[in-house]
Amino acid sequence: MFDVFGSVKGLLKLDSVYIDNNVFRLHYKATVIILIAFSLLVTSRQYIGDPIDCIVDEIPLNVMDTYCWIYSTFTIPNRGNGRIGKDVIQPGVASHTDRDEVKYHKYYQWVCFALFFQAILFYVPRYLWKTWEGGRIKMLVLDLNCPVVTEECKEDRKKLLVDYFTTNLHQQNFYAFRFFICEALNFVNVVGQIYFMDLFLDGEFTTYGSDVVKFTEMEPEERGDPMSRVFPKVTKCTFHKYGPSGSVQTFDGLCVLPLNIVNEKIYVFLWFWFVLLSIGTGLMMVYRVCVICFMKMRMYLLRSRARLGPFEEIETITKKCQIGDWFILYQLSRNIDPLIFKELISDLAKKLEGKERV
Repeated sequence: MFDVFGSVKGLLKLDSVYIDNNVFRLHYKATVIILIAFSLLVTSRQYIGDPIDCIVDEIPLNVMDTYCWIYSTFTIPNRGNGRIGKDVIQPGVASHTDRDEVKYHKYYQWVCFALFFQAILFYVPRYLWKTWEGGRIKMLVLDLNCPVVTEECKEDRKKLLVDYFTTNLHQQNFYAFRFFICEALNFVNVVGQIYFMDLFLDGEFTTYGSDVVKFTEMEPEERGDPMSRVFPKVTKCTFHKYGPSGSVQTFDGLCVLPLNIVNEKIYVFLWFWFVLLSIGTGLMMVYRVCVICFMKMRMYLLRSRARLGPFEEIETITKKCQIGDWFILYQLSRNIDPLIFKELISDLAKKLEGKERV
């Protein structure tokens, strides 16, 4: 697990060579750090603090707390609205009969594990790309990302790069498409995790954030707090035991779940974060399709990286390079000094023109 996941410290440090893009980093850096932080926060409250306190007559409190934590608590959905202290004790907490629908809340026991598991899933595309990439960009950069490079060293390494591109021309598409596959995996993962959390929270997550926004805009007397519905702070728990005569006795207890104060805020934040991340990743997928399909777009992107170098040279390279060649050039442009990259483009264009004439 640690080989796959790496360390949080490694996620926080800046990369010397960039092999992906900003949207990709939002997945394996920002999101992973957020999920791990939330997982640690919930774990500290759950296993170091007191996650549940239950009150019931004739049953020792520690026994009731343990029993209700293990077997879950419940609320009555049709008693969610009402005057607190008159109609109901708390939203969803009231006397009920066998005909009333009962909603059990079991997921709060697994929140810390679910968040950590989600963090691992967000790192998987990065792990695959790092494995497939194999340090190629780092080897091709050849220290040309250093601020000070001697003229002799610069010319020598530019020649090596030009020779590499002309020798491996049209043989690097597989490299590029593996990166595109990892980008697609990021999109599939973030959308899939939205539905995973919806399943985890009994179908409440997909509308959770929007319901919270609507709740804040409602009049106080019309409000039905969605956070209390999904993460109730006060619930009920039923305990059964044998009485003195051997008959089964039922005890109805009230349970306070202070941990849900943290959980409700975590999932509000995650709802907005995941929605924004899925939109951003979806737009990146549209951008990637356009880059693959339209040569002119690749031409202008490369020209913007070459500091508006001669258009003829950019056009020559774009026309004679396939998507894999263009992708590696574009990745190099993000790691090499812009002036050096402009010179590299000029040398490569001349080499390709000479190769075409030969």
